[in-house]
Amino acid sequence: MKLSTKGRYAVMAMVDLADSAADRPVPLADIASRQAISLSYLEQLFAKLRRADIVHAVRGPGGGYQLARPAADTRVADIMLAVEEPVDVTRCRNGAKGCMENGRRCATHDLWDELGRHIHLFLSSVSLEDVIERRVLGKATRRAAPKSLEAAE
Repeated sequence: MKLSTKGRYAVMAMVDLADSAADRPVPLADIASRQAISLSYLEQLFAKLRRADIVHAVRGPGGGYQLARPAADTRVADIMLAVEEPVDVTRCRNGAKGCMENGRRCATHDLWDELGRHIHLFLSSVSLEDVIERRVLGKATRRAAPKSLEAAE
């Protein structure tokens, strides 16, 4: 599984926005410069984020973007979904019921599908504020690890 730049850059830009914005709008050019992301690419991403009501635009001199809700209430999963970056680690594409040529699911489909659910749950548990305050480590709470893994630690 590889996360595309669409999702990664959207989250990077939103963390920058949340961290930079006091009570003023932040121009995309500033975010683009700080994060080394193309301004035109950010404009495309922020158009989607605006449609999803995650940010709002302020026009005119001193304009830019602001968070539509507090950083503590803005989840990374919402950002990813807004820019059409679902976390799907199965081979199934375009709404197919299965990943095999005959339309059936492969033997590991349920494994990858469940992994995707865990990733989504994790990203849903992380807010922009968590990222800014460096509270992400340890967010993936440990389940009861198999004895073989506990012995290895």
